[in-house]
Amino acid sequence: MSPADGPMNATTRCQLWLMVGGGALVFAVIAWLVVPWHPVPGGTPEPASASEIFTPAQIRRGDAYAHWTRLLSWASLAVSLVVACLFGFTTWGSRLLGTKSRPWPITVIGLTAVLLLVRELVTLPFGLVLRQRRVAYGLTDQGLGAWFVDQAKGLGLGIVFTSIGLLVLLACVRRWRTWWPVVVSGVFVALVMAGSFLYPVVVEPVFNNFESMPQGTLRTEILALADEEGVAVDDVLVADASRRTTTLNAYVSGFGGTRRVVVYDNLVNDQPDDRVLSVVAHELAHAKHDDVLTGTGLGAFGSVVGIGLLGLVMARPGLRRRAGVDGLSDPRAVAVVLALLALATVVTSPVENTISRQIETRADVDALAVTPASAMVELQRELCVRSVCDPEGPAWSQFWFGSHPTVLERVAIAEQLADQP
Repeated sequence: MSPADGPMNATTRCQLWLMVGGGALVFAVIAWLVVPWHPVPGGTPEPASASEIFTPAQIRRGDAYAHWTRLLSWASLAVSLVVACLFGFTTWGSRLLGTKSRPWPITVIGLTAVLLLVRELVTLPFGLVLRQRRVAYGLTDQGLGAWFVDQAKGLGLGIVFTSIGLLVLLACVRRWRTWWPVVVSGVFVALVMAGSFLYPVVVEPVFNNFESMPQGTLRTEILALADEEGVAVDDVLVADASRRTTTLNAYVSGFGGTRRVVVYDNLVNDQPDDRVLSVVAHELAHAKHDDVLTGTGLGAFGSVVGIGLLGLVMARPGLRRRAGVDGLSDPRAVAVVLALLALATVVTSPVENTISRQIETRADVDALAVTPASAMVELQRELCVRSVCDPEGPAWSQFWFGSHPTVLERVAIAEQLADQP
C-alpha cells in the first residue's frame, strides 16, 4: 500500500476541502463578473413562433428526426454511464488486467485504453443507428469506412489525453504524500490552459484539412469585419467539412499568432456572403470578448473543485473496498476515476450549458451590431432546416444539454434588435 493510501491525514483533508470550497467560490466569482447574464439590450424577448418561420412540413420533419435522435442519444449516454459505473464501482475494473504485476504507468495506460475501448464498443450500435439516420435525412454523405476512421481517431485522442491526465494525477499522488492536491491542481490548471492553446494546431488538423481562403471579396470582407470588431486574425482558412457533414459552421480558434477564422467549405459554397459574414461576426465576437479564455479559466477552477471532490470520495473505505483498489495511488483506481468523471460531466452539464448559452447570446448581439438582422434570421432558418432541428424541443432537454439558444430565441433577438433605433 502506498503512503498516500489508508487513512487521510488532517493536512491533506484540509487541502481538499479548501480546494472544493475555494475553487467553487472562485468559479462563481469569475462567472458572476465575466459571464454576460443580461446580454440583450432591452431584455431577452419571448421566442418567436415556429409557425411564422417554418412550414408545417419542416416542423414535422424536424420533430420526427429529433425525437428518435434524442432517445437514441440518451440511451447511448445511459449505457455508457452504466458500463462506467460497473467497472468503476465494482471489482470488474480492478480485474481487467489480471493480477500480474506491471509497472504502474503501463497499468494506467492499458486500463485507460481498455475502458475507453469498451465504452466505445457498447455505444457503437447507437452511433451506427444515429449515423444511418443522418444519412437518411441528408445530413452527411460520409462513407461508413470514413466514419469508422473518424471514430478511431477520436478514440485514439481520448486515450492519449486521458492517459496523460491520469498519469499526472497518480504520479503526484504517489510522489507527494501530503501536498499532492496542491501540486495536482497547479499542474491541471496548466494543462487546461495549454490544451486551449494547442488544440487548434494539434487536434483540429486530425479531422479536417485546411486551406487559406483565396484572395477575393469575401476574404477581404472577413478581414475588414475582424478589424471592425478589434480582433487580430492571422489567416482565414477553409475547412473541408463537407466530406463529413452538411451542417454549416465557422469558428475562430487559437490565440495570438495561431488565431484564425475557419469557415466550412459548404458555408462558403452554399450561402450568400451576407450570411457567411453573419456567422463570422458571431465567431469574431467570441474572440473579441476572449470567451475561449473565459471558458478555459472556468474549466481550470472547475477542475480544482473536481480534484478536491475526487480526493474526498476516494478516501472513503467503502468505495475502495467495493472497487477492489487500495486508494487513489493504486493504478487500478483508473476505473473509479473515469466513472466519477463520467457522472460529474452529466451532473455539471446544466451549469456549463447555462453559461455557454449566455455567452452565445452575447455573440449574437455583437454580430447584429455589425451585420444585418435579416441575414441572421435567414441564416438561422437555413441552419435549422439543413440540420433538421426541432424548433420546439423539450425545454428540460434544452436546459440540460443545449449549449446555444434555440433558433426561435435567436430569431426573436434579431427581430427585436432590428426594431430598435
